[in-house]
Amino acid sequence: MNDATKLTWLLEEAANIAQQAGDLILEQYEEQAYATYEKSDASPVTSADLAAHRLISAKLHALTPDIPVLSEEGAHLSLEERQKWPCYWLIDPIDGTQEFIARSGDFTVVIALVVGQQPTLGVIYWPAGDKLYLAQRGAGAFRRDVNGEQQLRVRKVSKPLEDPIILAISRRQPRERVLGRMNPERELSTLPAGSCSLKACLIAEGAADCFLRVGPTGEWDTAAAEVIVGEAGGRIVSEYFQPLTYNQEANLGNPNFLILGDPQVPWQQIFTRHQTHPEA
Repeated sequence: MNDATKLTWLLEEAANIAQQAGDLILEQYEEQAYATYEKSDASPVTSADLAAHRLISAKLHALTPDIPVLSEEGAHLSLEERQKWPCYWLIDPIDGTQEFIARSGDFTVVIALVVGQQPTLGVIYWPAGDKLYLAQRGAGAFRRDVNGEQQLRVRKVSKPLEDPIILAISRRQPRERVLGRMNPERELSTLPAGSCSLKACLIAEGAADCFLRVGPTGEWDTAAAEVIVGEAGGRIVSEYFQPLTYNQEANLGNPNFLILGDPQVPWQQIFTRHQTHPEA
């Protein structure tokens, strides 16, 4: 089995695992058979997050015993130890725990394979919508649902310099945190949605054009999305239009970031507050 064939096989196996975890989560969600706790950073976690973490971790360990698994809900080794890994699985058992608790349905299961500090495989499963998004670097991005499989492409904006832009926006954050950072002269419409990864999928499939995340997130929130959006023709960058990094920060945190669609749109004119790095 060559490297490309092995990656394709791993992508399909990871997709199956994500769907199994999604079934487990959805069962607890529909029956409301879960408990809610508060983590040390005051963010919520539920017994469904932890059950999905155990399921995904166990199945990935069985699938690839030689590849470490790094989960939002697991123990995190030191940066010194992690940087010895040539590749690793990076997972978020439930991306959008607040949406899960609020019962909006806008939560996902996220699995990525990071190779040489670069996200290479990405799987995002939306249990409530029964939609699976998956991509392999260099091989395209796809959505599978009741209508079959469809290749994903970001929306082509017919007039990149002037047409209205569709902004995916959080239901849980004050809108002003995002809208106040955008060029007020550019017309836009908003599309409210849940988890970061679900917004990324909306951009990859052309339902939205961009998203700005302001506030703390982890690398597990963006790794799979970076592959899916990238293979659909878009990109994910920091608010200063710099690449995101993986396994290079001790706390595994992300900066504020942008998910961008059509590359012909002059994004640095739209997100005008982000052109100058504070250290510049």
